[in-house]
Amino acid sequence: MPSFPGVDYMNIDSLFTEEELMVRQTVRDFVDEEIIPIIEHANREEKFPEHLVPKMAEMGLFGATISDYGLPGLNSVAYGLIMQELERGDSGIRSFASVQSGLVMFPIYAFGSKEQKDHWIPKLAAGSAIGCFGLTEPDFGSNPGGMRTTARKDGDSWVLNGAKAWITNGSVADVAVVWAKVDGTIRGFLVEKGTPGYTTAYHMGKFSLRASVTSQLFFEDCRIPAENVLPETNGIKYPLSCLTQARYGIAWGALGAAMGVFHTATEYSKSRIQFGGQPIAAHQLVQNKLAWMITEITKGQLLALQMGRLKDKGELKPHHVSMGKMNNVNIALECARSARDILGANGVSDEYPVIRHMLNLESVKTYEGTHDIHNLIIGEAVTGIAAYNPPMSAQAEKEATARREKEAAKK
Repeated sequence: MPSFPGVDYMNIDSLFTEEELMVRQTVRDFVDEEIIPIIEHANREEKFPEHLVPKMAEMGLFGATISDYGLPGLNSVAYGLIMQELERGDSGIRSFASVQSGLVMFPIYAFGSKEQKDHWIPKLAAGSAIGCFGLTEPDFGSNPGGMRTTARKDGDSWVLNGAKAWITNGSVADVAVVWAKVDGTIRGFLVEKGTPGYTTAYHMGKFSLRASVTSQLFFEDCRIPAENVLPETNGIKYPLSCLTQARYGIAWGALGAAMGVFHTATEYSKSRIQFGGQPIAAHQLVQNKLAWMITEITKGQLLALQMGRLKDKGELKPHHVSMGKMNNVNIALECARSARDILGANGVSDEYPVIRHMLNLESVKTYEGTHDIHNLIIGEAVTGIAAYNPPMSAQAEKEATARREKEAAKK
């Protein structure tokens, strides 16, 4: 199988440092050699390729921006390029690395005690322990502040009750970073696999992210030691800061998927002969699709790169990340749809990666903040007015009160 040549219409490679290019090439080779040959089978079988974890750990792909504990201490652009190449392989593989790094190692490193960091960071970096991030609930996705999972202090323990849904790595995780309400505020807790009262279940039957483990987490009088609380957490901004880390990686990762489908569609269009012996790449409709794809990918690359440079200077804001995640995932999904169209009937066959990327991106568009929610975040930054929770009209409030009273009467 020929190695991936990359997608660079405007010599954007000239904007990267030698180290950043070296990191990208190393991961690019890994994806070509280790992921591409096996990923379609993993997708068919709905099975995460666990054998890749120690190889990714050996390459320093987990917690790559951390400089302590012998980790690489890469800059944010190099980390983004890692995510880009991994998602060119598969969104599920990038999701695993993104969760391990941005949603588990980051909160432990940023908000944990020294004992928590010393215990977990080396294990997570080595891949000998796997982590998950428990925020989303069955009834609360875009509104994490409405969560119903609770924690209460009981002597030298915390007792958790509640449930989480759509959790990447949940059923295979050795430790879960779980967010729960404590007297009206939100705190983070480390819940270890095997703790009594803590159980998991697979989300089966997915048509998206099939090569990724997605789970539900259940807590029923789950008792954990008092020292398992993340001491620096106290409010919704802490889990949201973790999501900002993950969303940054997604903005880069989506470009990898877009590049993958663009490359596939371009090569296919040059070899598919139709209508008088010409390749379909010679036709205006196909060229129009390819031109749109490469234009949007190029703009997405520049957006991601500027995000990375701002991040390394400490100037990146959450609403900047919202634009990157929203835009790049959206254009990646549209690229996948156009590529599927160019491939015709072959576009729905897993002989080619297009339909897998397209279906995966449907999930990526939703998780870590939906397309619409990120637009609202951008809108708030532009106007200074938050539109997430508009005040109820007098009539709507009256109707809501009547419903509550009716439900209370039934009980």
